[in-house]
Amino acid sequence: MCYPEGDLLVGDGNVRLGEIGGCPFYMSVPQFAYWKHTQLTIDVVAGRGGMFSLEGPEGLRFLTRSRLFTDAG
Repeated sequence: MCYPEGDLLVGDGNVRLGEIGGCPFYMSVPQFAYWKHTQLTIDVVAGRGGMFSLEGPEGLRFLTRSRLFTDAG
């Protein structure tokens, strides 16, 4: 979900993974345990999705792609 700055209460149950477009990106600890061996790419694309707050009148949605990390990178 996208939240305005200050609207998401972040605590020990969250892991900061980095930034997207200058905005901090967090994942819950259980989600991180599941995804920690993957590279996640999060894009914004045209179309309708099912769950994220970016949707609505903008006609945009998030698209997440993942791949496992390997010894090669």
